[in-house]
Amino acid sequence: MKIGCTKEIKDNENRVGLTPNSVHAYKDAGHEVFIEQGAGLGSAIEDEEYVAVGAKILSTADEVWAVSDMIVKVKEPLPVEFSKMRENQVVYTYFHFAADKVLTEACLKQKIIAVAYETVQDGYALPLLKPMSEVAGRMALLMGAYYSAKTQGGRGRLPMGVTGVAPAEIVILGGGIVGTNAARMAAGLGAKVTILDINLNRLEYLGEVLGPNVVTMYSDPVNLEKSLKIADIVIGAVLIPGTIAPKVVKTSHLKLMKPGAVIVDVAIDQGGCFESSRATTHSDPVYVQDGIIHYCVVNMPGAYARTSTYALTNATLPYGLILANMGVERACRESHAIKMGLNMYKGVITFKGVADAFNMDYKTPDSVIG
Repeated sequence: MKIGCTKEIKDNENRVGLTPNSVHAYKDAGHEVFIEQGAGLGSAIEDEEYVAVGAKILSTADEVWAVSDMIVKVKEPLPVEFSKMRENQVVYTYFHFAADKVLTEACLKQKIIAVAYETVQDGYALPLLKPMSEVAGRMALLMGAYYSAKTQGGRGRLPMGVTGVAPAEIVILGGGIVGTNAARMAAGLGAKVTILDINLNRLEYLGEVLGPNVVTMYSDPVNLEKSLKIADIVIGAVLIPGTIAPKVVKTSHLKLMKPGAVIVDVAIDQGGCFESSRATTHSDPVYVQDGIIHYCVVNMPGAYARTSTYALTNATLPYGLILANMGVERACRESHAIKMGLNMYKGVITFKGVADAFNMDYKTPDSVIG
């Protein structure tokens, strides 16, 4: 198979879909690999490193799209890339279709085969979402702390406090990978942490593994409102795989919060779990609504690109090799995890959460791959 990797063009998206290690693995398996010139520079990977392991460097994205059977990316194709996608071409990346109807319609029109990182599922685990959730969870506390500074419009409260002065109150919505990593960071700094979830077993686990400055709380309307009133930073980490994130915090809730408090909505890739959230970029990361600072950057890990690139490709490579070695149809028949990642197949939606988000037709993967 001919594997292609282009330079990411989303605002300040510095990650890249393949590393030299990945190229080496694909080459060893008998595949050809084509890299757009400069694709890895944002992650401090030089073209020469790709060439040394057998990749061919092409000067433009158009050339890579045109020659490749499978494109390996990081983020979803943007409008300028829609026309480059070819019928029956495999595109293996984060799509987050349920939050983007324009993208969904474009990929249906182009009749690509879309394998989405975020819905590849092994048992209950989301192995291709996990590494970036770890990065985003740890970043969330850093970004919340930065925008808490008075010089950035925040309340001027240092999250860990100092001798004789209490630390900040950090509230985390969701106890999954993002929430757990955010809680570990916040707890490690010495902040007061409250983490809310509806899964009592998960809360029990978090209570056992996190520090004594972390309080677990069942997420219901009363507890949510109590938590929002005390919060200096609120981190949104609520996820339903492959479908739109539930709006846990309503716009009316903002009036309960302290002026200058910071919201970090890590669920923004799937539409956000705050009703007041709207997607932002690294170039323009925050806005203020009802006195509350909102940080809603859709590609948070792109800021720490080298770490994120290697963490991501460590996870995506094994499944990418299965796709390349077997082809999509056989891969889906033999790997339930990859079948769960199949969101679109030649003009048909094959992931129910995406179809439900836009009231579009849905077919099971089994019915279309044979």
